[in-house]
Amino acid sequence: MSKSHRVRPFWKGEREGDSMSRPARRHARKPRYNGRSAMTAIASTLRSDMESTRLHDSLPHPSTLPLAGGGGTTDELTAHYRAILSGTDPGWAAGCRDLNLVGRGGQGVVFFARREGSDGFALPVALKVFSPEQFRTAEAYTEDMARIAAVAARVAAVQHENLVAVHHFSEHRGVRVMRMEWVDGIDLRLVLTPATLERTRARLGPEHLRFVEDVVLTDGPAQPRIKPGVATHILRDCLAALAALHREGITHGDLKPANVMLKRTGSAKVVDVGSAADLRSAEGRRAWSPLYAAPEVLDGAPVTPQSDLASLGYVLIEMMAGRSPFEGFVGVSGLIESKRTLEHRLADVLPHEVVGSDLLVSLCRRLVAADPEKRFPDAEAADLGRRGAAAFHRQLVKGDLASEYGNDLRVWLDALAGDGSSHG
Repeated sequence: MSKSHRVRPFWKGEREGDSMSRPARRHARKPRYNGRSAMTAIASTLRSDMESTRLHDSLPHPSTLPLAGGGGTTDELTAHYRAILSGTDPGWAAGCRDLNLVGRGGQGVVFFARREGSDGFALPVALKVFSPEQFRTAEAYTEDMARIAAVAARVAAVQHENLVAVHHFSEHRGVRVMRMEWVDGIDLRLVLTPATLERTRARLGPEHLRFVEDVVLTDGPAQPRIKPGVATHILRDCLAALAALHREGITHGDLKPANVMLKRTGSAKVVDVGSAADLRSAEGRRAWSPLYAAPEVLDGAPVTPQSDLASLGYVLIEMMAGRSPFEGFVGVSGLIESKRTLEHRLADVLPHEVVGSDLLVSLCRRLVAADPEKRFPDAEAADLGRRGAAAFHRQLVKGDLASEYGNDLRVWLDALAGDGSSHG
């Protein structure tokens, strides 16, 4: 039996669980689905809907533009890469079956596959194929792949639950392939699209939908916005992943919604370590998304732990605001200026329910401060410090405003991927 609704003194409309009782949420009948395939089918559908409505992750960057004269790398290496994409060279994925192209980015493409073992064993994996097309020579491609492989080996040793696991780095006819764990879930970029909210409303029962819109996801001015409690839950998981990387002297370098996965278990995981870099070395091509890069990085400075924090701060603000905090900028110079002034524009960007929390606004401000020295000193401080994300969560608990956010996400994602039989 659901409890009666209570008036929220802190965030109007965000309820602890009034519209769906905790026992109902914890033990709601799980829908029938084929785990990976259900979530992947949803992601494919949402991704196709998203192409015409999404906020663009990036602006063209000199390092990712086609080279003059057709350029790229040698014809032979490029031909091998294109044969992989066309399916005419299946040898690159020996030992794998059920290949499905699921992502495409500045560095290459990502496939889902099942890696086969003996006696019918098969493990879902993600295969990232690095494109050689944007390199001037085969030697430049090989050198950059060696750098990426060295960093990937160190990432593989981290073994953190909020960071994608790297399994292998290999070569097929000169083309490099990184094998990683397959994360069963949906990326944050897809969550922040109208199609996801439309699907939620179509598949959830009235009571569960009311709860989701109160606590998890609701309408925003340009795209769905994630409620503050859930947004900080996602933030804390990402900060834990960053802290693990930074302790090993590695920066992620390309934090953005598309590189944050919401797992079916209700936790968040940082993925795509292809842009990760060794803090001790400034060598190699830099690949990042301008919309989420810190202003000093756009100005040519190297990626640092503080620039990773700024990128994550932009993601947090976008989650809670339901729009990009950089709408209306013109060109790279306008984007840089917009980022330098963001800490002073938060009251205009964030919804009133967020602006009403001094602690949450302070958290955002210290993540995205224009001066890197005014940001949190590290990811652990951003999470566990006196004015960090954990302090905000404690404030929710003390005010009886908190919910079981991980479980709330799990139940919502189950319903989103299920057969539509969500009970309120």
